[in-house]
Amino acid sequence: DYFYNRKHQTVEIVKLNGSIELAPIVGLSEVIVDIVETGSTLKENGLVVLEEVCPLSARMIVNPVSMRMENDRIKELITNLRNLLREE
Repeated sequence: DYFYNRKHQTVEIVKLNGSIELAPIVGLSEVIVDIVETGSTLKENGLVVLEEVCPLSARMIVNPVSMRMENDRIKELITNLRNLLREE
């Protein structure tokens, strides 16, 4: 509905798993919709972002009781994840 309502285009949705960046290269599709973090895989395959369809973000959800009981361990995990993300 997004493409029809916003772009006045009809599309056929083909669900793929794995390296969907290969779909246009091997002729399975003309375009893809993918969750992209850095875009490096798209660039490596000669693809460019045409439009951001939907902004996404990742959230860590912690049970309040676990946060009290395992506070140090959870904070360390959060710090390690943030450091990993900064390295990318």
